[in-house]
Amino acid sequence: MSTLSVSENIENHPRVKAVFDDIRQTRQTDFVNNMWRYLAFDPDLLESTWREVKAVMVTPSALDPLTKEMIYIAVSITNACSYCVHSHTAAAKSKGMSAAQYADLLRVIALAGKTNQLASAMQLPIDTVFTHD
Repeated sequence: MSTLSVSENIENHPRVKAVFDDIRQTRQTDFVNNMWRYLAFDPDLLESTWREVKAVMVTPSALDPLTKEMIYIAVSITNACSYCVHSHTAAAKSKGMSAAQYADLLRVIALAGKTNQLASAMQLPIDTVFTHD
């Protein structure tokens, strides 16, 4: 259950409407998901978060959009954010992630979790070759 309620007339606030319109235009859809609908309780937080999402996830960069979504899935799993796991898995699939790629992603996430835990448990010293450019 959410810690907030969504206003019935959420888009009556001009700043909220502007962000929602930009989300719709950027994503080429009429759908505004719950992340944005619930963040709209605070227009400043809504605007700044959307600005960051656009800068990282939408703006072309060295990483392609599918890779960004797959990284987002991995971090969301690590952070136990069910909402984000579902949202970004759907986004990755819409960007072409195949079932085989998803299976590989899950194998990498599972392996990284295991080896991270082992390395942490053993408090391994960092190899000097890993600390030089």
